[in-house]
Amino acid sequence: MSQFGKQVHSRSKTKKSGNGKRRNKISDKHRSEIGNYFTATKLSDKSHVDLIRRRGGKETPVLKKAGFANLLTKQGYKKVAIKGVLESHDNRNFARQNIITKGTLITTELGKAVVLNRPGREGNINAKLVEA
Repeated sequence: MSQFGKQVHSRSKTKKSGNGKRRNKISDKHRSEIGNYFTATKLSDKSHVDLIRRRGGKETPVLKKAGFANLLTKQGYKKVAIKGVLESHDNRNFARQNIITKGTLITTELGKAVVLNRPGREGNINAKLVEA
């Protein structure tokens, strides 16, 4: 399965059941067990949010392109522009490709910041100013 593919959430086939024997496959994969594609939130000058339909008709925002971040400072939250991506703990290539995920170190107008939330799931970027 590729890194950007859909995930299937089901029980492990290799783990044993309660009495020590292997699990038998009872049914095939259900549509409800399939996750969604990885949302690679890219750095841009403008922000772009898509709405994805979830189960039951609920729509959740997905951030495709990010231009601004809600930066937490000592005075409170401020909306600042993102200048660049320094490093990502998920994948070192994400910093080269300007992909923003949770825990990514970014540069803003006020200095370096760490992303606190998951932008691909929430539709915005919340970051905390790093004391350097």
